[in-house]
Amino acid sequence: MLSQFTDDGNWPGLGRVLDMPGLYPAGRLDRDSEGLLLLTNDGGLQARLTSPKTRTPKTYFAQVEGVANAVALAALRDGVTLKDGPTRPAEVEEVAAPGWLWPRDPPVRFRKSVPEAWLKLTITEGRNRQVRRMCAHVGLPVLRLIRWSVGPHTLEGLPPGGWRELQP
Repeated sequence: MLSQFTDDGNWPGLGRVLDMPGLYPAGRLDRDSEGLLLLTNDGGLQARLTSPKTRTPKTYFAQVEGVANAVALAALRDGVTLKDGPTRPAEVEEVAAPGWLWPRDPPVRFRKSVPEAWLKLTITEGRNRQVRRMCAHVGLPVLRLIRWSVGPHTLEGLPPGGWRELQP
């Protein structure tokens, strides 16, 4: 599903499951990513949450292909240089698969001969496909990406497809 209200011809938009006129996504998820999407009718809040200048932390859980070795993790912590320039340093650690995780549809491909790992990453930018590109840059292609939080707002207690209203 796209993180916009209208369909694009290939992918359904949020309008298929939410009837909330006047709300707009504060940040986007690419069509292959899952997790927290904040919707707002406050343009100023939308700008504060998405502007790189405000450095709003966004935390992701990434299932990656390969072994998350010390060199790769250090590179992510230092910031890597992508085609659109250097990234800010990320907070990153290898973690166990999240216990709260829902089944993925379609499932992630599984290959017996290729190890997988889970990373918890926090970035303060929000470039297009940034976490995926950063991980690929250090040799850890992302298989599954879930945004856990934006600023103080998290998925805690939300079922897949669920939503809750937040107070300003």
